[in-house]
Amino acid sequence: MQPSLYVALSGQIALQKRLETIAHNVANVSTAGFRAEEVKFSSLVSRVPPDPAAFATSNGTYISRTPGELVQTQDPFDVAVRGDAWLAIDVGGQQVYTRDGRMRMTPTGDLQTLSGYPILDVGGAPITIDPNGGPPQIAADGSIVQNNRQLGAIGLFTIPEEAKLTYAENSGVIPSLPAEPALDFTRFGVIQGFIERSNVNPVMEMTHLIAVQRSFEALTNTMSSTESTFTEGIRTLGASS
Repeated sequence: MQPSLYVALSGQIALQKRLETIAHNVANVSTAGFRAEEVKFSSLVSRVPPDPAAFATSNGTYISRTPGELVQTQDPFDVAVRGDAWLAIDVGGQQVYTRDGRMRMTPTGDLQTLSGYPILDVGGAPITIDPNGGPPQIAADGSIVQNNRQLGAIGLFTIPEEAKLTYAENSGVIPSLPAEPALDFTRFGVIQGFIERSNVNPVMEMTHLIAVQRSFEALTNTMSSTESTFTEGIRTLGASS
């Protein structure tokens, strides 16, 4: 069989994966701290047929670390992360990292995400402040002060660039390599009264969607043309035999 069918099919499979990531990104365009998912594409050269054929292949996905836009809310329980660092939350006993810094305080003083997951300090312990101490003041290094008393500090963590990230709760990610406490507060920090928007660009995603649809249609036409050529060849050979 002609390799063109396999080439076109591999292209459609790769485009299908790209379509799934676009849909996921668009669905989370308004999710605070969300990181867009992208697809790695490469060309696999096969020398099995007489003439080399290049097959499209998706080498998995990756989560973009491009920062989103910071928006001021003036809410003392909102924090945005500065630099390529992450907040830590406890999701069912697992430490998950997120850029969504929207918090709430329970009646007992526990700091949680809006979904109810505990916010963790640098040691991985939940943070509790004074429920009657009024709005907290949060410094750039994450330290929390109420009534001139420091009651804890929000943990900041860095994730190795080579780590593969997978999605988790609360716009969070789980890295394939251990995260490390962020200690350089000239490069990393938190900004109180701000949140970070999703880094999804809806205009670019719609542009990608149109491009994927057109490419998919072109590959479908290529496969139909190749199939017609095969069919005509079979008919010709059958008539001459």
